[in-house]
Amino acid sequence: MPNVLIRDLPPQVHAVLVRRAEQNGQSLQQYLTHELTKLASVRTNAELMDEITARGNRMHLTADEIVEAIRRGRSE
Repeated sequence: MPNVLIRDLPPQVHAVLVRRAEQNGQSLQQYLTHELTKLASVRTNAELMDEITARGNRMHLTADEIVEAIRRGRSE
């Protein structure tokens, strides 16, 4: 499995992370692995836009249809 080394981490940041790991009954490594896994599972806006662009323009909706769909969604 790959490893990550973080240099020059401010001591106060390290202390917070250690405290949070302890509160969760985890080692710092376990806690950071869990948090980094969560972070990596969420797409960035740029990734999302790239995915949308790659799909192409398969949907041909008018602005009125989009507005109506938003209104219906909000009312539900």
